[in-house]
Amino acid sequence: MSRLLAVSDIHGCFATFYELIIKLVDLKRTDQLVLLGDYIDRGEQSREVIDFIIDLTEKGFDIIALRGNHEQMLLDAYHDQEELYLWLMNNGDTTLMSFGISDIRDMKKRYLDFFSGLSFYHSIGNCFFVHAGFNDLLKDPLSDAYHMIWECRPSYSSLFFDGKTIIHGHRPRQPDYVKQLIRNRSQVIPIDTGCVYGPESGYGYLSALDVNTRELISIPFLRCPSVDLTFDE
Repeated sequence: MSRLLAVSDIHGCFATFYELIIKLVDLKRTDQLVLLGDYIDRGEQSREVIDFIIDLTEKGFDIIALRGNHEQMLLDAYHDQEELYLWLMNNGDTTLMSFGISDIRDMKKRYLDFFSGLSFYHSIGNCFFVHAGFNDLLKDPLSDAYHMIWECRPSYSSLFFDGKTIIHGHRPRQPDYVKQLIRNRSQVIPIDTGCVYGPESGYGYLSALDVNTRELISIPFLRCPSVDLTFDE
C-alpha cells in the first residue's frame, strides 16, 4: 500500500536521515516522500544528504524536494557575493566544508541544479506542504515565496486554506507537541523536531509524518561520520 510521507529540516544529519528512511520508515517506490527543505547547514554531512536524495530519485523513488530558507541563502550567496555573509552567519561554512570547497562559486553544477530546481510548495489532496508557511493576507498565498521559506503561522483564516492541512518545518518543536497537534486534528502540523540541535536542546529528533495514518515516526540524532549509501531495494 502506498504511503504519503513528509520529513523536514535534516540540516546535514545524514546518518539520522538514512536510518529513518531506510530502517524505520522502510521507504518503497510506491511511497511518495515529500521533503520540506533545509537539507544543508549546521550539521556536518550536507553533501551526503543531497547525494542521498539525488540517489533515491535516480533509483526511481518518488521524492518531492522543496526549498527551505537555507537552500535559498545558498543560492543567493552564489549569485550575489553581498548575500554571502548572511549565509555564513547561518552556518553555511559547514556546507562548504562538507562539499570540500572554500568558495561557493566552486559548487558543482549538479548540486546547483538541484538547489535551483527545488519547488516552494507541494499540494496533494487536502494537504499543502511547505518549508515555513504562507501569507494569509493575500488572495493568492502561493504567490509569496518569501513567506513560504521564512514565515510560520499556527493557523490560517484565508478561505484559500479552508478544509486544508498545512504541513511545514522551519521552527523546531518537540515530538510530543507535534503528536498532540495531530491528535487534535490541527489545521497546521509542524514536523521539524530539531534533529541537528541534539537531545540537550530539548529537541534532537528527526521525524517522518505518515500523512494518511497521522503517525509521527521519530528517531534521535545519530552521530556517525559515514554511512554506506547502498541499501536493499
